[in-house]
Amino acid sequence: MTRHDRRQRFEVIYDATYADILAYLRRRTGSPEDAADALAETFTTAWRRLDDIPEGPDARLWLFGVARRVLANGRRAESRRGELVERLGHQLAGWAEHTEAAEGLAGVREAFARLSGDDREILALAGWEGLGSDEIATVLGCSRANARLRLHRARKRLARHLDTAGVDLARIGLRAVAMTKGAV
Repeated sequence: MTRHDRRQRFEVIYDATYADILAYLRRRTGSPEDAADALAETFTTAWRRLDDIPEGPDARLWLFGVARRVLANGRRAESRRGELVERLGHQLAGWAEHTEAAEGLAGVREAFARLSGDDREILALAGWEGLGSDEIATVLGCSRANARLRLHRARKRLARHLDTAGVDLARIGLRAVAMTKGAV
């Protein structure tokens, strides 16, 4: 099949199934943006696996299956992010219980939860996984300098959120810094 034929086949499948797949995804996602992301991933998979798509009306069913797996992968990723936040909360609880009253722990959890997913991830890589700048750079696919800068900024944002939450950094600051800085 020539490149032109492949493109033409994809366009026919796309035109015939776009509305149905989008409706399917909209009913199963929390926002139009999430549906659009899942739709893009579904059709990206369709393009990559164009030779695997059955002919005729079965193509639509095949795409429903792809969309279903895209959503399942998204739910698993969201679940892993939630578990990551929960694990950090438990680890923070371990040192915070010794240095902070119960309301302070809630402030630490709140501050961490307010960070972006990227900030939580880089702090977790440094604090939980004990990774250094070189290793973080490899995991994130960026330069060591960029990893160091992102980690520094994430720590700053965490400190601001902790301050806003009323967490006394003077009492827990050394432990928090040790937890997030230890590997760099």
